[in-house]
Amino acid sequence: MTSPMPITAPATASSSLCRIISAHAPTTGDFGTPIGNLSVYRRNEPAPLVTCIVEPSIVLVVQGAKELVIGSDAYPYDTSRFLVTSLNIPATSAVTTASEAEPCLGLVLKLDLRMLAELIAQDGRLPVSNQPVNGSAGVGTLSPKLMEGFRRLIELLEEPDAIPVLGPLIQREIHYRLLLSDQAPLLRSIASVGSKGHRIAKAIDWMKLNYAAPLRVEELASQVQMGLSTFHQHFRQLTAMSPLQYQKWLRLNEAKRLMLNENLDAATAGFKVGYESPSQFSREYGRQFGIPPKRDIAELRQSANRPESNGR
Repeated sequence: MTSPMPITAPATASSSLCRIISAHAPTTGDFGTPIGNLSVYRRNEPAPLVTCIVEPSIVLVVQGAKELVIGSDAYPYDTSRFLVTSLNIPATSAVTTASEAEPCLGLVLKLDLRMLAELIAQDGRLPVSNQPVNGSAGVGTLSPKLMEGFRRLIELLEEPDAIPVLGPLIQREIHYRLLLSDQAPLLRSIASVGSKGHRIAKAIDWMKLNYAAPLRVEELASQVQMGLSTFHQHFRQLTAMSPLQYQKWLRLNEAKRLMLNENLDAATAGFKVGYESPSQFSREYGRQFGIPPKRDIAELRQSANRPESNGR
């Protein structure tokens, strides 16, 4: 009689991840967890591209498949490949494989760039690559050791008292494993102090805090110690947009949040994020979202009130 094949470690890790994520994401939506940097998600059917903001993160699909699009670049990923993003940038995301019987399940772990920098500085044995980095996202091969690290992190959700002690240790291991992966050059380009990617990241941090202020690109380039043409080149290379386009995107999305969550009217929201003219704000909002602000917010609220559209 032939004995059954043993279950491999990756298969066991995947099964555990699916079970726990499914329990913490019982319906379609995105769900935070007691582990501060970790969220989980479920999608019960394929979904077309929708606009989103991506933070420096690693995204795993443990069942199903997804795709991220930044500018003209597409990044498909599934159970064998992880997505890593290194900057706060606008993108579009789609669910390509999902069903009620086998929903798309996964997790998002926000990257700690300071931790990455510490690991790079502390361990001179980490491999260094001269491979050029031409964007702010990448798709990497999911190794068994990296998968195992995520399994142990997710399993802490079933042992909440251990999260404060073991959570940081496992997250540090995951960051270390990422620096051993095929996406290490991308992470090094952002986390290594003094690199062009790190300087662009600092510029983006400043813009996020000062989106309502007039943007003087020459001063911002000087602030991060880059020449103007080099700054423009690398900013567009990493974000797929110019600094002024990025500021406009920040302003419009913050205005949308203010109207939706704080009940501000369009004119007030526009002024609050830095627009001097209500007509200019309305015009640029329509170009960005394809619909005037007042109508957009009304439709979003109407959609949110439909039980079938509520992801939570």
